[in-house]
Amino acid sequence: MTDPLHRRGLLALVITAVLWSSGGLLIKSLPLSPLTIAGMRSAIAAVVMLLWLRSPKPTWSAAQWGSILSYAATVILFVVATKLTTAANAIFLQYTAPIWVGIFSWFVAKERPSRIDTLAVIVVMAGMSVFFLDRVNAGSTLGNLIAVLSGVAFAGVALFMRAQRGVSTTESILLGNVLTAVLCLPFLQPFPLEPSILGQLLALGVLQLGVSYILYSWAMRHVTALEAILITTLEPILNPIWVALFFGEVPSSVAIVGGLIVVGAVVARNFAHARTLRPIADRLHDH
Repeated sequence: MTDPLHRRGLLALVITAVLWSSGGLLIKSLPLSPLTIAGMRSAIAAVVMLLWLRSPKPTWSAAQWGSILSYAATVILFVVATKLTTAANAIFLQYTAPIWVGIFSWFVAKERPSRIDTLAVIVVMAGMSVFFLDRVNAGSTLGNLIAVLSGVAFAGVALFMRAQRGVSTTESILLGNVLTAVLCLPFLQPFPLEPSILGQLLALGVLQLGVSYILYSWAMRHVTALEAILITTLEPILNPIWVALFFGEVPSSVAIVGGLIVVGAVVARNFAHARTLRPIADRLHDH
């Protein structure tokens, strides 16, 4: 008989991936500056997460500070990239984060890369180069570069989260959102308090960033590594689809090819590693 908590965990992951994937559409639709969107989104998400945690217990360790700074850089750079380039390019290039994790682990932990890691890095680098072969304007090229940096920053989040062994990492996400809101505050531009704008900002902060991370944190206690990898791949697939359907922004054939290469290589690499991992629930029971 299937464990009901396992079924709910899978459903929570699906909902999480769908909520994450709405970011491109909502960011593209808002007639606000990138830093205004990033700051407001994180401020709202911070309130949601604070209400959820009630009594956060930050450790203020070096690893936690690293994850806070990396998270702030990730969400700010992603919003800027989404505004400058296509939503497809932004999410596909950010999705290279696991590869950067592997690369940085080699230098930081002096771990010898496995064959699958080496192959994945080569394939992802090839996929990334495809994006820059596309005929785009200077703004889109800058957006692509910023999206890559967002992926690098996201890798930092993963590495520093991993370093916080035995400690709840939800506080790091909460504080990362607080820092993002503070950093963006000086660049906040006045905007009309129209229902459509406020609704989209609330959707970004409450659902796309706040509730999604709460669901993700809970789901990871009840699913396996393989399931988490496969289900969250829905995000880079759905993100450009929503934007194409509702915003009319269709990625070029070159971007689609590059995205398929990147996502395929990352999923294959993670899948290969996850085959040897015990269920995530066993590793995260203390969180």
